[in-house]
Amino acid sequence: MTDTTIQEALETAARHHRAGELPAAETIYRQVLALQPNDPDALHLLGVLAAQVGNAEAIALMRKAIAQRPEFPEAYAHLGNALHMRGEIGEAITCYRCAVAQLPEFPEAWSNLGTALTTAGELEEAVRCCRRALAQQPDSLEAHNNLGNALRSQGKVDESIAEFRTAIAIDPNFAEAHGNLAQALLQRGELEEGYRQYEWRWRCDSFQSMRRRFAQPQWDGTDLVGRTILIHAEQGFGDSIQHVRFVPQVIQKGGRVIVECAAPLVRLLGEAAFLRGSKVVSSAAQAGETFDVHLPMMSLPFALGVRSVADIPHDVPYISAEPRALEGAGLKVGLVWAGSTTHTDDRNRSIPLQLLSPLVRRGVIFHSLQIDEAAREARLAPAGMNLIDMSEHIRDFADTAEIVAALDLVISVDTAVAHLAGAMGKRVWVLLPFVADFRWMLDREDSPWYPTMRLFRQQRAGDWGEVVRRVGAALEQKVAERESAPRRV
Repeated sequence: MTDTTIQEALETAARHHRAGELPAAETIYRQVLALQPNDPDALHLLGVLAAQVGNAEAIALMRKAIAQRPEFPEAYAHLGNALHMRGEIGEAITCYRCAVAQLPEFPEAWSNLGTALTTAGELEEAVRCCRRALAQQPDSLEAHNNLGNALRSQGKVDESIAEFRTAIAIDPNFAEAHGNLAQALLQRGELEEGYRQYEWRWRCDSFQSMRRRFAQPQWDGTDLVGRTILIHAEQGFGDSIQHVRFVPQVIQKGGRVIVECAAPLVRLLGEAAFLRGSKVVSSAAQAGETFDVHLPMMSLPFALGVRSVADIPHDVPYISAEPRALEGAGLKVGLVWAGSTTHTDDRNRSIPLQLLSPLVRRGVIFHSLQIDEAAREARLAPAGMNLIDMSEHIRDFADTAEIVAALDLVISVDTAVAHLAGAMGKRVWVLLPFVADFRWMLDREDSPWYPTMRLFRQQRAGDWGEVVRRVGAALEQKVAERESAPRRV
């Protein structure tokens, strides 16, 4: 095969590739490489294809292409994308920088560099990169969306909303911008449009939950008399605890209600009085249940027509448990410092236990409510911290609820335990990153979802020390109040 025929073959393969005919394109790329193993274009394009289908060889192929042709900005950009997808943000940033250094007029690479820098927390430079992409390509959907994310990460929510709306105006079907707009609106407390836009989450590539496919239609909020509805959980445990409060409004529509949730929640919700009359299962299919309509749990506010925080059901507590006997005398405080490592923002919300050393107080007995990997950290508590590891007593959330019921206070990062304590009407203090999850809204120290909750937000991105010092001062005051309170006789 001559150089001319190789080029023609690659052009044919690229046409198949652009048309989505990936097997045909891959066959030709590999045929070229069988004859010319070091052809940089074939290596690059096969690497791009491999990344599209999740093939682990993608990165090696693109590295080899760059080794053959060091001045290869497109390969650097695509390698950056593959590394970013794997969570190797530092290396991705390096690749994007190489791409724009070699080809300054490269709006896609500037935009993707902005996204990677946002993930890394380098927000000012992220904004500059996205603006440079837009200067080169003003109608770039991705650049407007990425700039919106960078601005939202800076706490500039109004400006981020403007960028998301611009992207949607260019392409009304751009799901990622709708999904990001939803979170920004919900963060601002605009629940009606926010939850409506949130229905786009299922079409977003970045959304981690898998959409359930049923033959039955999704419920539209109408009466349910004579029908059965399946309300199925999505996303995390905390999302279920927060949104299950809307189920009584569905029950009032008549008909029969089945609540499907993750197994660790079944016992807790199955015993909840506010769900009486409904059935709680871990799998409707396994339980042999039939239904007429269904609804994802976080679509409940949209289906029920929630317009503002005033429409949030305020019947708290709505979850209760018999308190479990706990050892020790003193102020009993539950402690949670880490959430699930699979959470997309876990790097911003979880903190090392050692950072909580300023909470050490005489007369305070801490009870670790951590399970799994993070529970092991309880053995290495900060000096002087009286910390009891409760993990061996926790099988599910019903067990956790029994422990929480016996506590005076729960201190937690943004995890399901914070939602549980709030739903139980327990005093709970939540440590939040500078830009917190949308449900905690903006600039508030309280939450319309949980009246006994107090929010401690970072004043500067990444600065947990200042947050913990404020929590420590509040804890000191609580200890003083306890010690000065009249003792019962």
